[in-house]
Amino acid sequence: MLEKTTRMNYLFDFYQSLLTPKQRNYMSLYYLDDYSLGEIAEEFEISRQAVYDNIKRTEAMLEEYEEKLLLFNKFQERQQLVHRLKELLGNESLSEEVEQVVEAIEKLD
Repeated sequence: MLEKTTRMNYLFDFYQSLLTPKQRNYMSLYYLDDYSLGEIAEEFEISRQAVYDNIKRTEAMLEEYEEKLLLFNKFQERQQLVHRLKELLGNESLSEEVEQVVEAIEKLD
C-alpha cells in the first residue's frame, strides 16, 4: 500500500495540472493529507462511493498519462544516474566544477 501511495503522490505531482479542480482536491486530500473516503465525502457533501469512484478514475488517468508521457519513469532514471555519478565522484578526485554540475542536475527535479 505504501508503494502505491508513493507512486500516486509522484504521479500526482507530475500530472496534477492535467486534472480538474475536483480531481485535484480529492487526490490531494486522500493521498497528501491522508483523509479517509468518509471524511472527503463529508467535506464535499457527497457519498463515499462517489469519492471512491472519482479517486479510482483519477488514478487510472494518472497511470495513462504516465504510460504516454513517462515523466515519472524519466525522473527515476535521472535519480539513478545522479546516484551513480555521486558514487563515481566519491571514488575519484574530480574537479569541483563536475560536482557543481551534478548538483545542478539534481536541482532540476
